[in-house]
Amino acid sequence: MTSLDSNKNETNASNPVAGDAASSGAAADNAAVGSANDSLFIGAVQGHQKRYRRIVEFTHSSTKAAAVMLAAAVVALAIANTGAREGFEEAIHTAVGFVAGSTQLTMSISHVINDLFMALFFLLVGLEVKYEMTVGELTNIRAALLPVIAAVGGVAMPVAVYMLFNASSPETAGGWGIPTATDIAFALGIMALLGDRIPGGIRVFLSTLAVADDIIAILVIAIFYGHAPDLACLLGAAVVLVALILLNRAHVYALAPYLLLGVVLWAFVYLSGVHATVAGVLLAFAIPSGSRVNLREFAAWSDKKVNQAADALEPEEPVIAQKEYLRNVRNLSAVSRQVIPPATRLENGLYPWVYFVILPLFALANANVHVSGDLGAIVASPGFLGVFFGLLAGKPVGILLASAIVVKSGLGALPAHTTWRHMAGAALLGGVGFTMAIFVSNLAFDSEAATSAAKLAILMASAVAGIAGFAVLMPEAKRAVDEDTAYLRVGADGSNLPHDEREEEREYERALADMDDECRAAWRQACEDDEPHELCVKLHSK
Repeated sequence: MTSLDSNKNETNASNPVAGDAASSGAAADNAAVGSANDSLFIGAVQGHQKRYRRIVEFTHSSTKAAAVMLAAAVVALAIANTGAREGFEEAIHTAVGFVAGSTQLTMSISHVINDLFMALFFLLVGLEVKYEMTVGELTNIRAALLPVIAAVGGVAMPVAVYMLFNASSPETAGGWGIPTATDIAFALGIMALLGDRIPGGIRVFLSTLAVADDIIAILVIAIFYGHAPDLACLLGAAVVLVALILLNRAHVYALAPYLLLGVVLWAFVYLSGVHATVAGVLLAFAIPSGSRVNLREFAAWSDKKVNQAADALEPEEPVIAQKEYLRNVRNLSAVSRQVIPPATRLENGLYPWVYFVILPLFALANANVHVSGDLGAIVASPGFLGVFFGLLAGKPVGILLASAIVVKSGLGALPAHTTWRHMAGAALLGGVGFTMAIFVSNLAFDSEAATSAAKLAILMASAVAGIAGFAVLMPEAKRAVDEDTAYLRVGADGSNLPHDEREEEREYERALADMDDECRAAWRQACEDDEPHELCVKLHSK
């Protein structure tokens, strides 16, 4: 699968972090302000800027996002098993919407979260997948081969394990898709706790595997977990999709037309019987990821405008009176906002809302597992066993087995500085299947009992897998600490890094200050050579 874009500036402009520098989206503009040097601002607001920067950093941290989702899941579990359960169930099934005469457009709050809000989650997933396919890890077939084949193994083996327990159970046999996907936020959030003492290559492996998982999960949801499609609505969705593609090909870079057509696309897909979240992915691939600005021309023009602004500056005059200075600044701002691709602008705007609002709401609405009756019987049920062991055993075994085949056959190699112990830890973290697994469980079963058993298995297996993965990786991180070793990637200035790597990038910056002279010289040389690889460096002994 390739990008729809015909624009050739993507390599330089289509990365999420770049959006912080100059985006036409308010969220990205705010992120840029939050990351700016404090000395740029007058003394009276520098304190505000520091506080705001901390907020920006918080809302772009995969670790913090995972913690918020976990807290929401814990709250949901507590509510489901207390006296507040009935009131909560009534609240989330309350109908909301619009009524105009005899026309009613209403959905329960639960359906709003699962069908409408989660479409935005899948839109973000689609944007991340598109990024990886355009300029990320999935552009290099040989480099992507290991995590992609590992992802296939990490899907096939959980399905086999699940069916081992459920093949003879018609009520639960359809739940085979539940233990197939990795929750990237939780998995990378857990790994991020180990900082730069874990090779960056293993993070890239896990994130690429999770992206490949997501692609497979999207296909599984679209093909196997929809209702019998309404052909007229599917035709309407196809017409809208063609219109989106034509907008892309016509080099329309404004987001509004895509988002408006995206709403129409969602409605057609929703009414067709195919799960509506698929619309989010389709929309993501239609949104341009190239820049409308010629980047080489912009570099020269912006330098000229900066110099003109500097020449026009009169430091002693009130800024409001400096018309020539402000004119140059406005011109520079107006064009620089258009450098950032629409896909990047949208990703910047969606990220904090998806990970700190939508996914916690999803966890709150769907992790409310009520444990009633015989807990032993629930744990011994085929659905529970299939999901639990599918995630906890099938997932890591499938990932490791597929990885071993790729490496031993010579089709690929382990990431730099990575051992099989690192791979085992990453494979266990692959068993953290929170978001997508719960989402599929809602689609797989008609029985509330079967759904609850599957969700309980997801929560328990994800918790055990997360702890086990961390425990396996911890000795490797401790060894790196004992040896004063850190793993730092060239280019850790923030360029070409997705959102979930920003926290890691900040850790790298702090580690640079602790390098010994020899390692710092090697770092500078690697940067000058523009070689995209990782350095294993020695830090000053404490």
